[in-house]
Amino acid sequence: MEADTKAKRHVVCRADEIQPGASKRVQVAGRDIAIFNVNGEYSAIGDRCPHEGASLCAGAIVGLAEADEPGEARMTRHGEFVRCPWHGWEFDLKTGKSWCDPRRTRVKKFDLAVEDATKIVEGPYKIDVFDIRQEGSYLVIDI
Repeated sequence: MEADTKAKRHVVCRADEIQPGASKRVQVAGRDIAIFNVNGEYSAIGDRCPHEGASLCAGAIVGLAEADEPGEARMTRHGEFVRCPWHGWEFDLKTGKSWCDPRRTRVKKFDLAVEDATKIVEGPYKIDVFDIRQEGSYLVIDI
């Protein structure tokens, strides 16, 4: 007998319960899921940081700091990342990818050279991302 692998539809809340720039934690099929409203588009991710399990729903919604040269930082991708409230790890709300590598984060003296860089380096960690859509006034997740 084959196992039923079809995703089940879950209505999780009304869309107007999550204002732009805000988040809401819901529980679906025994999983804690954080839903974020990013400028009217919704992202749903697993609510636990892979580092030590903090609730990402309680984290700050931030943008990405980029620079072409020292002292010339600019913020891009406003509201598209969540920062873990415990240790500051950041995750892309669309892909779930981290943009840090905590194994390299330590206090140590390094030789420094300034070189051109075209993009940031993805970290090795990733959180679960769920498909979420708005149906009328409600948000729906398939798991």
